[in-house]
Amino acid sequence: MRRITTIGAATAAVAAGTALILVAGPSSAGTQATTAQSGVAAIQAATAQAAETAQAIGLAGDEKLTVRSVISDVDGSQFVRYDRTYKGLPVVGGDLIVHRSGKVVRGVTKNVDKIDVASITPKITAAAAGAKAAKSVKLVREQAPQSDLVIYAQPGKQPRLAHDVTVKGVQADKVPSELHLYVDAITGAELGRNEHIKTGTGNGIYTGSVTIGTQAHTGGGYELKDAAGNYATDVKNQGDPNTGEGPDGTLFLDSDDKWGTGSNSDRASAAVDAQYGAEKTFDYYKNILGRNGIWNDGRGARSRVHFADGMVNAFWDGTQMSYGDGANNAAPLTELDVAGHEMSHGVTENTANLNYSGDAGGLNEATSDIFGTAVEWYANNANDVPDYLIGEEVNLNGNGTPLRYMDDPSKDGRSDKCWTTSTGGKDPHLSSGPLNHWFYLASEGSGAKTINGVSYNSPTCGGAPAVTGIGRDKAEKIWYRTLSTKLTSGSTYKAARDGAINSAKELYGASSAECKGVAAAFTAIAVPAGTAACDGGTDPTPTPTPTPTPTPGGQLLKNAGFESGAVNWTGTSGPINQDTRRPAHSGTWKLWLGGNGSSATETESQTVTIPSTATSAKLTYWIRTDTAESGSTTYDTMKVQVVSGSTTSTLKTYSNVGTNATYTQVTHDLTAYKGKSITLKFTMSEDQSLQTSFVVDDTAITVS
Repeated sequence: MRRITTIGAATAAVAAGTALILVAGPSSAGTQATTAQSGVAAIQAATAQAAETAQAIGLAGDEKLTVRSVISDVDGSQFVRYDRTYKGLPVVGGDLIVHRSGKVVRGVTKNVDKIDVASITPKITAAAAGAKAAKSVKLVREQAPQSDLVIYAQPGKQPRLAHDVTVKGVQADKVPSELHLYVDAITGAELGRNEHIKTGTGNGIYTGSVTIGTQAHTGGGYELKDAAGNYATDVKNQGDPNTGEGPDGTLFLDSDDKWGTGSNSDRASAAVDAQYGAEKTFDYYKNILGRNGIWNDGRGARSRVHFADGMVNAFWDGTQMSYGDGANNAAPLTELDVAGHEMSHGVTENTANLNYSGDAGGLNEATSDIFGTAVEWYANNANDVPDYLIGEEVNLNGNGTPLRYMDDPSKDGRSDKCWTTSTGGKDPHLSSGPLNHWFYLASEGSGAKTINGVSYNSPTCGGAPAVTGIGRDKAEKIWYRTLSTKLTSGSTYKAARDGAINSAKELYGASSAECKGVAAAFTAIAVPAGTAACDGGTDPTPTPTPTPTPTPGGQLLKNAGFESGAVNWTGTSGPINQDTRRPAHSGTWKLWLGGNGSSATETESQTVTIPSTATSAKLTYWIRTDTAESGSTTYDTMKVQVVSGSTTSTLKTYSNVGTNATYTQVTHDLTAYKGKSITLKFTMSEDQSLQTSFVVDDTAITVS
């Protein structure tokens, strides 16, 4: 956070009588979201002062501000969130928050300071940028890319003129994708990417007998729509799995106001779950956090059920929820935590609008986990007992374990529990781990305990002291205030720490147990102290948790985890990548073969020599596979091969039949090749339609 502490030249330049005054000082306690009516007036007032604000906070003349939202405290002070343009071009990452009391500016939070680029005339055409983006993204049946010229500005980096290329298509699980790739308009380099569609997963109908909001339908009977405007429609599996688009659906109607049977055979049962989830999420934000719905204007949201044939997912697209019916249309994904998680993406989108990459991506996903969990506790449904487990009823792992653990995220074998400098390079579902861990620690404290019949044991990182929890309800309020008044699109874990401490000070006081508990929980996940501290001295900086590195142990392969890109590997250009559509097993790079949905052959190989003195040699690698194909016919294959002299031996063949989207480690004995130079080769062949992806990571050839 950059806090303005003096009245400077920028203020003096503003005309007398209308100038905004810049001061430092504490905020009042308590946040109250504006009502729809007062919100409109507040936005209009802030818009009228936008030019003065830009000048007062030191922006250049070519930079203009547009008001996005206003959050008001009970004492009338406000947090005004702005978007920025530069010479008429949108600035991606240029958003900022001004904390003000009337005309007094108390602080400014922003990703980047002044915007300055040498030229706004591109050297790379929009068509060339679109072609580059289309080539680098693997989606089933992509639509033609669309491009807009923007300024791409991210924390710690020089702002660049860029093409914002939107690539739309559908992922392997039939969920739509709207991926924004930012291509440098001068050099053609990819600067970053951000996925607009946020997805979640589930496996059934869970709520049981519940009360839901309905109303009389014109013409007789009832409609599944509550007073706030949350309602459910039946798309009748007419959503297009190739584009992710579909009709609005038919509003659910009923003659006696008794909906569903709890069985998938009654199409209204899934609608009951979806409606219940939407209502509980709306009520939680309104009654607990003072936010009047996703958009803070009292509007409810539509839930489209029975969306696309066989879609094993659910997603929030910025305006509504869409739920698939699962494999063979047998298990609608309409459970409570899905609704809470996904609709919270809508709240994030309409507040901090956190990016879906870097540290911000992890903060984004964790925010949905935090508030999805909060909705579950708020609903307190006996059929879904509240806990600190994510997706515990989904069973995607096939062994009854949850998708994520908030008390110790590393228990899933992939997520970070402690923040490191490499956390931001991981898939957002994995980089969410440290903040999920923080929320549990802040809520319940560290160590072993049993809550609602579930055993937890939450550690601390880097030798940090034990943490005493402040209570889940307070942790929720502190994090919501941080999201809505402190974070911007490119915020980092360090910014989250400062923001949460300042939020705790504003809500509970600078010397409060709540402030100290929040700071201690961030120390316990290894986020170092920043500019914010509770009264009583500077918060301790944790001992950094080292980024794990593989032990060589006779490792012969170089760049075995692909973290140096394609270095040391020979083959097709492109499969070794950081594309977040398929996660790496560890780090951010992996080998993604296939996934094209068109005829293609791809290979990657590396040559090693196994010492003649070796007593054993083995090849290991982690692999996950997924496909858009169906049936038992083999169309696409990937072979793991060893080439020795003129002989090529296939160790294993994977295909579109029997895919497994969970990473699994595979081992092959190579002792027979001791004393020989061999080439390890991964070879993929894909037919002309429907993708199959073979993702390999963390390879090793070890000898002893």
